[in-house]
Amino acid sequence: MRMGELSRRSGVSVPTIKYYLREGLLPAGTATGRNQADYGDGHLRRLRVIRVLIDVGGVSVTAAREVLAAIDDPDVVGHHLLGVAHHAVAPAARGRRDTEQWRAARAEVDAVVRRRGWAISPDAAALDHVADVICAARALGLDELLAGMDTYADAAELVARHDIDTVVTRAQRGGPGDEQALMVETVITGTVLGESLLTGLRLLAQEATSARTLGDER
Repeated sequence: MRMGELSRRSGVSVPTIKYYLREGLLPAGTATGRNQADYGDGHLRRLRVIRVLIDVGGVSVTAAREVLAAIDDPDVVGHHLLGVAHHAVAPAARGRRDTEQWRAARAEVDAVVRRRGWAISPDAAALDHVADVICAARALGLDELLAGMDTYADAAELVARHDIDTVVTRAQRGGPGDEQALMVETVITGTVLGESLLTGLRLLAQEATSARTLGDER
């Protein structure tokens, strides 16, 4: 297909496609003449992944490039892909991480991980992120929120099982040679979209629960 058709089918404008090509996010098409090229279904799939990363996940172009490089690397498979996805969507650090309070919060996170028997890499960005959240909550006096740590962990574990089951199911559904591509796409896009889905549903559930609890369901 020509770039115009690629734009129409993907919903991505031609100038944006050209930008992705210049930035190395999208591989070049097959040259068919001066300033002309053909693009295939692989380009269409790649554009959809890029849109999820940048438009939905808010991932920077640099981070998106790293994720896409991992997708193209045959040595980055299975569990390691999840680490790449997590690194891409990891939030920025909140506050200082060299204080006694932050170190205590990080120790608290490590204790939760040990208590639940989770096999977690010691340099997982989420460990520091949760410590950031704990520090912020403590500073605001929200001890009641932190008292529900295991409730949050229970919910997170339930959602995580569904996430990984989805990855495996989609990979098995693919034809010969498609398993890895589908697994890669599901891990990357599922992490980004799942995060947004969970956040949105939580906000809706909070509103509904608040209405019931406070007796105002207008």
